[in-house]
Amino acid sequence: MSEPANPVLAEVWRGEILECVHRGTAVVATAAGEVVEAWGDPARVILPRSSYKMIQALPLVESGAADAAGLSSKHLALACASHKGAAVHTRLAASWLAGIGLAETDLRCGAHTPGDPEAAHALYAAGTAPGQFHNNCSGKHCGFLTMNRHLRGGPEYLELDHPLQQTVRMTVEEVTGEAVSGHAIDGCSAPNFAVSLKGLATAMARFATAGVSFTGARAGAARRLVEAMATHPVLVGGEGRATTDLIRACAGRAVVKTGAEGVYIAILPGRGLGIALKIDDGNARGSEAAIAALLARHGALEREDPAFAALADAPILNCRGFAHGHLRAAETLLG
Repeated sequence: MSEPANPVLAEVWRGEILECVHRGTAVVATAAGEVVEAWGDPARVILPRSSYKMIQALPLVESGAADAAGLSSKHLALACASHKGAAVHTRLAASWLAGIGLAETDLRCGAHTPGDPEAAHALYAAGTAPGQFHNNCSGKHCGFLTMNRHLRGGPEYLELDHPLQQTVRMTVEEVTGEAVSGHAIDGCSAPNFAVSLKGLATAMARFATAGVSFTGARAGAARRLVEAMATHPVLVGGEGRATTDLIRACAGRAVVKTGAEGVYIAILPGRGLGIALKIDDGNARGSEAAIAALLARHGALEREDPAFAALADAPILNCRGFAHGHLRAAETLLG
């Protein structure tokens, strides 16, 4: 007998007809690993993709490597980013590496066309190919290179047995409270370590309560990363990105981060909670609607805020600008 389908987390209506649903799993947890709420199975194992970049950046800060390199909160925000490759992102990444005596050729993330229209148009107009700084993960890789210099590791810092990735894996296991069950290679060529949604939500709750959940350098490092993301939302995503819009709208009540294939996390310092979710079909509109609804449910986002309306209660317009449908977060998430 087949397993029951995961619950619907977002719906698309065309007129009065339900045309599409986005099913998935969502977990709200405390730093102690207590599941406060769940839709679907909290033990579901996923690849967090880019949603857990703050965990990947934790060794950079707690080791002292970030301070030794003179990194600012802007650098830390970029280390946690999935950015659009706008000038504000690429210039910071380039100056970061130059400041530690490295160059774009030291990166191993690869290149892709920037998501920022102005940057993409400038490349096209100049007949220039995108570079690795345009990669949405270039900030994470700048952090990897900075930490790698601290470890005195070899240049192939993405290899699974490299000291850097072994440190990242150990950190993932420590903050999620569970053993990594496997790994796959992310779009930027870095190993992505598989954990359960419960473990991922627990880790986010620990970032939310860093002063209690962590000790020593780790406590301060986790706080600094969360504060950097909250202070510099445009560096974490970019103008027009849901991550940036939601961080701004939450105004310190929450920090969020997207991951590919329908993953989203939230850190709620005021509530001491963490949220992790995964949309089955990988569609970003489903994950964005679901995370906006959960932020509203837990008091981090006002339902009257334009960011909520744009993501969780949005009209769908046709080519003539008429509203013919509606994207809504599922009522079960709104409570």
